[in-house]
Amino acid sequence: MEPMLKADEHIENLSPALHLIVSKRHTFGTDALLLASFACPKTRETAADLGAGCGIIPFYWIRSGCQGMLYGVDIQPDAVAQMQRSLRLHPDIHNLTPLCADLRELKGKIPFGSLDLAVMNPPYQPVGSGILSASDTDRIARHETMCTLLEVCQSAAKLLRFGGRLALCLRPERLCDALCAMRESKVEPKRLRFVVQREGLAPWLVLMEGRSGGKPGLVVLPELVIESEEMEAILGAYREA
Repeated sequence: MEPMLKADEHIENLSPALHLIVSKRHTFGTDALLLASFACPKTRETAADLGAGCGIIPFYWIRSGCQGMLYGVDIQPDAVAQMQRSLRLHPDIHNLTPLCADLRELKGKIPFGSLDLAVMNPPYQPVGSGILSASDTDRIARHETMCTLLEVCQSAAKLLRFGGRLALCLRPERLCDALCAMRESKVEPKRLRFVVQREGLAPWLVLMEGRSGGKPGLVVLPELVIESEEMEAILGAYREA
């Protein structure tokens, strides 16, 4: 049997009873926690993270009480294996399926039209911009080398039921690209929320949600301030674990 922890890995306690294996290659940051909270499924909804990495978003949802079928999709085999080992720590969790797959080729893996919610923390850098990261893992996570923003939206649109939701987090400079990609994929942008470190500062992240087949009408929510009681509530038991 594969060892539970490898040399560069450790366990993050998301709550006293929920543990996640993270590594230097596959870990998580504030943006993933914000996306998980912004787009948390309802109790029985079926949802997928299309770039799950170590699995932080579906694990956050489980911590929040989600009992519907969850999928954690990633194209990197070592990330999926890491997620699978995290599940071995919790033999009572039966509603999360890790999938090693290209999000553009999910036919037969997740039924089309079955999801209530799809999310992704997509690569922030478009093709041809910025300096490419040195490692393969960082390049896949930060640059559109394996998929574009439009391909993310098109793939999610196939998986969503009519009225299903797609949520993304990205840098504000990609907002126009994301709005256009959603609309081109027939996912209508419905909710938008900017994230700031402190009140008065420019946003460093934007959270957005679209609805498959939705009618036009975009709601811009109040800013989410990182240095606030709301952020403490998002961290929740993770802060106390």
